[in-house]
Amino acid sequence: MDLEGYRARIDGVDDELLRLFQERMNISREIAQYKKEAGLPVLHPGREREKLFAMGEKAGEDIRSYAHMLFLMLFELSRAYQGSLLNQESELKKTILEAAEKTERVFPQRALVACQGVEGTYSQIACDRLFNEPNILYFTSFDAVFSSIRDGLCQYGILPLENSTAGSVNMVYDLMMRYSFKIVRSVRIKIDHNLLTRPGVKKDDIREIFSHEQAIQQCAGYLKGLGADVKITAVANTAQAAKMVAESDREDVAALASRSCCDLYDLKCADSSVQDKGSNFTRFICISKDLEIYPGAEQTSIMLTTAHKPGALYNVLGRIYTHGVNVVKLESRPIPDRNFEFMFYFDLETSIYSKKFIQLMCELESMCEAFQYLGSYSEVL
Repeated sequence: MDLEGYRARIDGVDDELLRLFQERMNISREIAQYKKEAGLPVLHPGREREKLFAMGEKAGEDIRSYAHMLFLMLFELSRAYQGSLLNQESELKKTILEAAEKTERVFPQRALVACQGVEGTYSQIACDRLFNEPNILYFTSFDAVFSSIRDGLCQYGILPLENSTAGSVNMVYDLMMRYSFKIVRSVRIKIDHNLLTRPGVKKDDIREIFSHEQAIQQCAGYLKGLGADVKITAVANTAQAAKMVAESDREDVAALASRSCCDLYDLKCADSSVQDKGSNFTRFICISKDLEIYPGAEQTSIMLTTAHKPGALYNVLGRIYTHGVNVVKLESRPIPDRNFEFMFYFDLETSIYSKKFIQLMCELESMCEAFQYLGSYSEVL
């Protein structure tokens, strides 16, 4: 038999598989109706375990693992189909739909906003991109930004979440786990770090450089080129570093900060754009205590934890794939006091007006050990 003959046989098998799949899903629809009338949940883990074991035994050793994967996917598709048919109501669904309906049509132009650092920080630059007339209050730490929103002092907060060179800001992820706040918008800022000194200070005289740890990472190659005798000191914020240099009596210190800090603190730029990569962007999120979903929201962020067993994350990814939702980002963070267990952060690309989106959120909430819906929003580029 030639290749075309084998392909014809495969086509015949595929047609039969499709017919049987349709028959299986029709039976799943009938089961969904039965479960709805009886008030039963969609998931029956004991039944699935028994079926997986039985199918593995029937498949034989050679293809047992492949049969296991096949039936896992079939079960996943069946559960998703039953869930959509049941159209189970949930508080999360009501909350999302209500927020989308009641949120103002236009993102606010004026607001009281919390930022970490001092005037000239990149968070302030991000804030000015999002709001036309923000009233900014500065705080010494990311935790204080969250606390100011929790206590009602500020309506919004601006926080760096990830950098294209240095990666994620882990402390912000940890704080997002602790506080039940929502992301209402995000923005990407081009980061240009500059070596700033007091007027009259020569570059060769510099013996210590201050900056934020992320900026130091982003300029690691440049800093190494300055020589081993130059001390690098991490401080809370790039703008804070510039302010420290401006207020110092020393003539041998410098800061890595934005060029806007030159005018703010009467400094000069000894070297411009000293980051190691020219394409250096930081993504900032705008958080709020309340859920606000503005028109055009096509990105959703969630946090979840799964059961500590093989295949748990695979099931989550399979459910997302089933609904045709694109995963833009997947990040894991250790869960405090739980050895070798992790929280997963997802950025999903999907319209909130899609029925599949609402269905997916409800399904993930029911299948995960813990689930946090962080909001749906648009990103300013």
